[in-house]
Amino acid sequence: MTKRLASKHKVDRRLKVNLWGRPKSPFNSRNYPPGQHGKAKKGKASDYGTQLEAKQKMKFYYGNMNERQFRNTYRKAMQKKGNTTENLVGLLERRLDTVIYRAKFAVTVFAARQLINHGHIKVNGKKVNIPSYLTKTEDTIEIKDKSKEIATITGSLVSKERDVPEYIQMDEKSRKAKLIRVPKFSEVPYPTIMEPNLVIEYYSR
Repeated sequence: MTKRLASKHKVDRRLKVNLWGRPKSPFNSRNYPPGQHGKAKKGKASDYGTQLEAKQKMKFYYGNMNERQFRNTYRKAMQKKGNTTENLVGLLERRLDTVIYRAKFAVTVFAARQLINHGHIKVNGKKVNIPSYLTKTEDTIEIKDKSKEIATITGSLVSKERDVPEYIQMDEKSRKAKLIRVPKFSEVPYPTIMEPNLVIEYYSR
C-alpha cells in the first residue's frame, strides 16, 4: 500500500472537500489543508490550478487511480463518439471497482478494489480480479458463494450512509448486481461538486 493510499483521509483536507461523503472524514472538523501552514493558505487559483484540482478530485474519487490509468481513460473518452465529458464519466462508472462500490458491496472504492484483488468477485460467472475491468450493460456482477457472508460486505449492505443509484439493479439477497445502463454525469451520486469538463480542459491544453 502506498503512503498516499494509506493516508487517503488527508486528501479530503488537501482538496478542501469531503470527497467520498464519509461521516468520519477529518474535513468535517478541520476544513483546511493539512500541515503547519494549512490555515494560512489562501489566494485565488489560476485556470490551470482550477483544472488540476478538478482532475485530482476525480482521480482520487475513483480509488486514487495512477496518472497513466487516468490519462488513458481520458484518451478512450476522446476516441469515442459523443460528448467527451459524458464518455469520461461513463468509462469511470463502468469500472468493476466502481460498480462494486455503487452496489454497496463495499463501503469505499478502496475496499471494493480489495474485494476484487482477493478474488471474491465474479462477472457473468467467471472470477475477475482486475479492478479496472470495464463492465458492460447487463453484465451480472456477483459475490462468490464462499464470500457472500463476509462481514465487511454485510456491513456495507446494511449501512444507511448512501443508496444504490437507479442505474444499478441490485439483488441484495443473492449478492448480485447489474449495470442496467451507463449513467449520465447528472445521474452519478457524487457527494461533492465534480467538474469533469475541467478535467477535459486540463488534458486538452
